[in-house]
Amino acid sequence: MSRVGVFVCHCGENIARTVDCTSVAETAKRLPGVRMATDYEYMCSDPGQNLIREAIRQHKLDGVIVAACSPAMHEPTFRRATAGEGLNPFRCEMVNIREHCSWVHEDREEATTKASDLVRMMVEKVKRNEDLIPIRVPITRRALVVGGGIAGIQAALDLANSGIPVVLVEREPSIGGHMSQLSETFPTLDCSQCILTPRMVEVAQHPLITLHSYSEVEEVKGYIGNFRVTVRKKARYVDMAKCTGCGICQQKCPVKKLPSAFDVGLGKRPAIYIPFPQAVPNIPVIDRENCIYFKTGKCAACKKLCGPGAIDFSQTDELVTEEVGAAILATGFQVFDASRIPYYGYGVYPSVYTALEVERLISAAGPTGGDVLMRNGARPRTVGIVHCVGSRDEHTNRWCSRVCCMYSLKLAHLIKERTGAEVYNFYIDMRAPGKAMEEFYNRVAEEYIRLIRGKVADIYPEDPNVPTGRLVIQVEDTLLGRIRKIPVDMVILSVGLEPRHDAQELRRVFNISCSTEGFFLERHPKLAPVNTFTDGIFLAGCCQGPKDIPDTVAQASAAGAKVQVLFSREILEREPIVAEVNEATCAGCFACQAVCPYSAVEVQEIRDRQGRLLKKVARINAGVCNGCGTCQATCPSKSVELAGYTDDQVFAQIAALAA
Repeated sequence: MSRVGVFVCHCGENIARTVDCTSVAETAKRLPGVRMATDYEYMCSDPGQNLIREAIRQHKLDGVIVAACSPAMHEPTFRRATAGEGLNPFRCEMVNIREHCSWVHEDREEATTKASDLVRMMVEKVKRNEDLIPIRVPITRRALVVGGGIAGIQAALDLANSGIPVVLVEREPSIGGHMSQLSETFPTLDCSQCILTPRMVEVAQHPLITLHSYSEVEEVKGYIGNFRVTVRKKARYVDMAKCTGCGICQQKCPVKKLPSAFDVGLGKRPAIYIPFPQAVPNIPVIDRENCIYFKTGKCAACKKLCGPGAIDFSQTDELVTEEVGAAILATGFQVFDASRIPYYGYGVYPSVYTALEVERLISAAGPTGGDVLMRNGARPRTVGIVHCVGSRDEHTNRWCSRVCCMYSLKLAHLIKERTGAEVYNFYIDMRAPGKAMEEFYNRVAEEYIRLIRGKVADIYPEDPNVPTGRLVIQVEDTLLGRIRKIPVDMVILSVGLEPRHDAQELRRVFNISCSTEGFFLERHPKLAPVNTFTDGIFLAGCCQGPKDIPDTVAQASAAGAKVQVLFSREILEREPIVAEVNEATCAGCFACQAVCPYSAVEVQEIRDRQGRLLKKVARINAGVCNGCGTCQATCPSKSVELAGYTDDQVFAQIAALAA
């Protein structure tokens, strides 16, 4: 005979405003198998948990139901309270009457009836619950960090400095990411490279960090604590062990005028190149598509003149397998393509630039040596900076990119400082969140930067017959209440931040989710902002959403801390809610294997005593299984059952609802 206790939470007014919690508890008391039922204002509080513990002792309960909020938030809390009294924690279940009842219904009577129905269904399930034992798996105490921008660098260093070996994978020839392309950083205006370069060098020299640059993660198998990662190391055609970084190969390469991706196409590079002077590793890579040797079989000037003999045209991609226990994704962002807004003229008018292009112009290591020169070689006398290009727009991206206002003010300050130009900032709303940001805004506003509140409607040539001449910015000044047309020499588009173009592909490799915007999705926006729904995979930086450098660094350290917590144990305990195959009835069709999103289904051979193969059946790897139940729903012979969600339990719940 079951002895179930039901505890209904008011959650303040979150639930009690719409659901009559006392009525739900009184109805539960009359259900078969329910020994006691009560309601309390806050079940998750210490008094509420003590109420559960006392009821288990007094009524000798063998099942506990808490009707409250989402189990994603408080299920571990109530399971701990249950286990503290010697009751198996998996005999404790939650009924979500907040999200499923009070938050989605307005009629109090209907919401109360639905809450009572949900409790009645769960009572039937709990009566059939069995003791489950957590799965214990060993942990590989080694971490993977994907992405070598400031987020990946910070996470890797935090982990390595705590004694954890790290594998850092970066797809570009050098680590550094977008931060390495910036001149100064707001609000302090300190040199970006001065901050970043020492950290890049520290990564390269750290004995516990294995750096795979110019590499990509190709495949991930396994589960939390035991991932097997395949990394493709792309051929550089340069032997990294022999190269001294002398630069002779770059100087002598006859192909010298290829657009530099690091300088956003404004600068030039040879066919064999180092992306930028402070690159780590400081080893060149050959652009196979533009190398004369690979195109014609001739030249090889770099090979002939390389003293150490580091040039190796026979190199091929190499696949490396790494065993890790957890992974941090820090793959960053891409800037918005301004040509998607045609009326701003990017790519049509030569004096229209993106903010990242201007960052390279301002940089002392940029294509113009820090002199703000336009494509025609002249310095601008008037500059217009257009905010929110590709942000806060229903036709492009709806989100605020968080950094555009502040870097626009930074560029306004630097351009005025270096050229004396008259600078206009066209903004929708000025957003200055974070420490010292508002002060920075006030400082720039006092420098006679012209701030015009209004969304730019059009940019067109002042003289229609001279499209390379001055441009006119047309905007409705919402503070003056009139249309303004302002001629300028140079237009800077403050482009927003977007998910990387390959985010969907990468999320499939790591079996995680993306939000509707395309950024990687965190488990909970407040309580688990660096966790994903795949255990052992964490997020850091702008791959999770737009953020500035301080927030990126903070989140990277948070992700590193999560990995440290995971690695603080020798053995990991996982929930035992996993599928199990009945070998006797399994037909070996492997339909379950075809649909399993976690690759948890393996092939098991059944042999007789003489070793002869009798049949092949499915086997569930409990370490990999995440208990989604897809295999159970697919199996035609009903040979798969999910612990905690057996057919008997599910049908009992359906019958309770029908009754």
